[in-house]
Amino acid sequence: MISLAAVWLAITAVAQHFDDFFDGRTLRLDYVFAGNHDAQHIYLEQMCVTPQWAGRKSRLADVPLKGNGQIQVKDHATGQLLFVHTFSTLFQEWLATEEATQVSKAFATSYNVPMPKQPVDVTVSLTDFHGKVVTSLTHTVDPADILIRQIGDNGIPYHYIWKGKTLPVDSKTADKPGKRDYTPTEGPLDGEPDITECIDLVIVAEGYTRAQMGKFYGDCQRVVDALFAHEPFTSMKDRFNVVAVAAESLTSGPSVPHLGRWSATPVGTHYDTFYSDRYLMTQDIHRLYDVLSGVPFEHIIVLVNSDTYGGGGIYNQLTVTTSDHPTFHQVLVHEFGHAYAGLGDEYFYDDAYESMYPADTEPWEPNLTTLVDFKSKWADMVPKGTAIPTPPDPKVPNYRQIKNEKEQRMLDAATQRVGVFEGGGYQSRGVYRPAQECRMKINEVASFCPVCSRAIQRITDFYTAHD
Repeated sequence: MISLAAVWLAITAVAQHFDDFFDGRTLRLDYVFAGNHDAQHIYLEQMCVTPQWAGRKSRLADVPLKGNGQIQVKDHATGQLLFVHTFSTLFQEWLATEEATQVSKAFATSYNVPMPKQPVDVTVSLTDFHGKVVTSLTHTVDPADILIRQIGDNGIPYHYIWKGKTLPVDSKTADKPGKRDYTPTEGPLDGEPDITECIDLVIVAEGYTRAQMGKFYGDCQRVVDALFAHEPFTSMKDRFNVVAVAAESLTSGPSVPHLGRWSATPVGTHYDTFYSDRYLMTQDIHRLYDVLSGVPFEHIIVLVNSDTYGGGGIYNQLTVTTSDHPTFHQVLVHEFGHAYAGLGDEYFYDDAYESMYPADTEPWEPNLTTLVDFKSKWADMVPKGTAIPTPPDPKVPNYRQIKNEKEQRMLDAATQRVGVFEGGGYQSRGVYRPAQECRMKINEVASFCPVCSRAIQRITDFYTAHD
């Protein structure tokens, strides 16, 4: 059995230097994923090129997590694997709903890969809940193709809220394409942000009118404060840049279909996704990427101007959260755990139409297991003598019935006891989580459990480490 550490360090392709194959720009690939429960299809809609590449420049052909889909970029002449990106999608979540058995739908999505110098073959594939490829598309990209759309500055202002690192003061970066307005910055560093050494996180305004942009920037600072108040993000603050993108809405707030309210917003978020009142998401990632044209980014938070509970997070696609609900801090960090680190939901209620975690398959999420391949998960973190499954500690108070600070401390302490607790991934049986309570299970605790914290640390190391 291959250990997780071995997988993490394995070289999955011939080592290469970024500049040997890529020219420093971003190739944006716009796809449409369509179909139903029984058959899925992938269509290429268009390709665009933007001025700067903000993603990793090492470990190009490695992956930290499997996800539910993958993009591979191979040299057309030799077949050498040059770059891999994994992801999950709203489309695949929808496939688990009853509606997907009754109708076919299409979901627009976009992905960034480095712009190649020579022709490459791009393969995008989707997997089912057993990890098996169910559909794929391969197409050739010739960088000389005149129909690759050249896009850049769209006029939407953006401001850096935090810079983890900046370029040396003698760097000649003043005329770099895509530069707009790098003020104000609340971090301690002045100067051009270093987009190659840091993880570039954008916060997109949604449901903020022009008159509300002052509120948006204030809310963005609250996002930074909330995120970096939680370990391990606190200790890794210098590995992130955070930029606020001030996309104006014609009307304030998002769309709320069950109230008959449809708002004119930049990326079309709405409540009632999959007919769930609190699921706030967008199905049109093309629009989102249009808003981000020219902005160097790797991860996205769509900040929705609303005081109603809602949001969502999809691995390597986006986080959506509301600005003014009392649980803003908790929901933001939880949903970002999904989108950034691929963490799974640890709560359960057994009312899903279809199981997303079948008993014969080990989940790819680092904080869930079916015990099919537990050695690849957190087996090394479980104390000797711990029962598997691990019975919950009856002394830990119910989070719905906390009466005083002592009980809250007991609840928070439960996040640090690593075991194998049954219940997770929306299922009360057959799926196991690493702690009795964790930020990925309930909002009422202060922190991530050690397993989730390690997962966040590892994926940050993956993005920021060098060969």
